[in-house]
Amino acid sequence: MTGSEIHKRWTGLVVCGLLAAASLSSTGCQVDVAGQTLPSPYYLQDDIQYFPAGPEFKLSNEAAAMKAYQAQSQLGEQ
Repeated sequence: MTGSEIHKRWTGLVVCGLLAAASLSSTGCQVDVAGQTLPSPYYLQDDIQYFPAGPEFKLSNEAAAMKAYQAQSQLGEQ
């Protein structure tokens, strides 16, 4: 290969790389956050659903029922 062919090849690779970088940076990206696809055109005006924090212990009703059952069974044994 001659020097001019190598120069043309590197120039072509650089141009292709710059075009690829420009196309990737101009398209942006989308992310799914809490059921929303962001950035959507309306994400700044979208109403936000608020779900309050639940109890730390998720099985509080089941634990209360088991405690009541144990208390009832201990009363029945006596």
